[in-house]
Amino acid sequence: MPVTTGVVTLESAPLEVDVVGTLEASSRVEIKSQVAGQIENVQFTEGQSVTAGQLLLEIDKRPYEDVLRQAQAALERDQAQIAQSQASAQKDAAQAKAADADASRFNALASQKLVSEQQRLQYSTASETAAASVRADQAAVETARASLKVDQAAVERAQLDIAYCEIKAPMAGRTGNLLVHAGNLVKVNDVALVVINRTDPVFVNFNAPERYLATIQRESAGRKLPVEIESRDGASLKATGELSVIDNTVDSQTGTIHLKATVANPKQQWWPGQFVDARLVLDPSSHATVAPSEAVQNGQSGTFVYVVKPDQTVEARNVTVSRTLEHRAIIESGLQPGEVVVTDGQMMLAPGARVMVPPGGQGTAAVGASGQK
Repeated sequence: MPVTTGVVTLESAPLEVDVVGTLEASSRVEIKSQVAGQIENVQFTEGQSVTAGQLLLEIDKRPYEDVLRQAQAALERDQAQIAQSQASAQKDAAQAKAADADASRFNALASQKLVSEQQRLQYSTASETAAASVRADQAAVETARASLKVDQAAVERAQLDIAYCEIKAPMAGRTGNLLVHAGNLVKVNDVALVVINRTDPVFVNFNAPERYLATIQRESAGRKLPVEIESRDGASLKATGELSVIDNTVDSQTGTIHLKATVANPKQQWWPGQFVDARLVLDPSSHATVAPSEAVQNGQSGTFVYVVKPDQTVEARNVTVSRTLEHRAIIESGLQPGEVVVTDGQMMLAPGARVMVPPGGQGTAAVGASGQK
C-alpha cells in the first residue's frame, strides 16, 4: 500500500500548557453615592477612559450647605459660651480670693475672742460658697468646650458630605454604561452609578491540569514564568505576560489548578471577559521524542501508530502522547528516535501489511506535519 511516512526524532520541545483563558480587569470598582440626593450633572462620557480623581457626577449640594451653616452657627455659639463662662470664672475666682481672705481674718479674730462665733461662720460660709461658684464656672467652661468639639465634628461632617456631592474616579480606567442618569434621586450606598475597569494591565484566568502543578511550583520558584496569549476572534492579536497567581487549591471536580497571569495592555486591545488562547511556557529548553501528530490514531485500546519495519511491513504500536505542539505529538512511551511511522494512508492498513513509500513521501517529524518533504 502506498503511504506517507515520517521519522521520529529527539528534538527541542518546549514544555508548554495550552489552554483557553478569559481576560479580567486588573481592578474593578462600582461607583456608588456616599450621600443621598439628586444627580445634577454627569461629567463623563460612557466608555471613556478616566484618570484618578477625575470628576464623574455631581449631586445637589444645597441641603448639605444648609446643614453646614447650621453647624457653623452652633460652633460660634459654643465659642461665645466658652468666653462667657471663662469671664464668669475669673470674676468668681476674684470674689473667692477676697472671701477666703475675710474668712482667714475672722478665724484669727475668733480665736482671740474678738468676734462672735456667728460672724466667723458667716465669713467661712461665704468663702466656701465662692469656691463652689468657681468650681461651677470651671465645669461650665468644660461643658462648653465639649459642646464645641461636638459642633466642630458636625461642621467637618457637613463639609465631608459636601465633598461627597462631587463623585470622583478613585482610579484610572475605562467607564462602562451610566446606570443612573441625571435627575434621578440616589440613596447612600445603594445601586452602582457606573463601573470602572482598569484594563492596563489585564489578568488572564486559566486552568492547568493537576499533573503540571509540581513543575509549575518548581519553575516559578526562581523566575517569572511567561504566559503567551492570542485572540480567538481572527484578529491574530498576541501578547506575552507573566504568571502572577497560583491558586492554593486543586479543583477536585475538574482536576485542575487555577492560575492567573498579568499582561500589559497599553493599547487597550484586550477587553475583560474576552476568551483567548493561553500558553504557559514551563521549560523552553526541554527535549522529547517527537512524532508527526498525523501518525497518531485512536483505537479501541487507546492511541497507536503504524511503525514501518525494515522489511517494509507495518506493526500497530500503542503509544502514550503527553501533548501536541504545533502539529507534533510529544511521545512519552512507545516510540524511539529514528523509527519511521505512517502519517497518511492508515485507513487501508492492517498489522503486517507491506507498504511502499513513493518518492517525496518520507520526512522528519516536523515534515510529517504537512505530509511533504
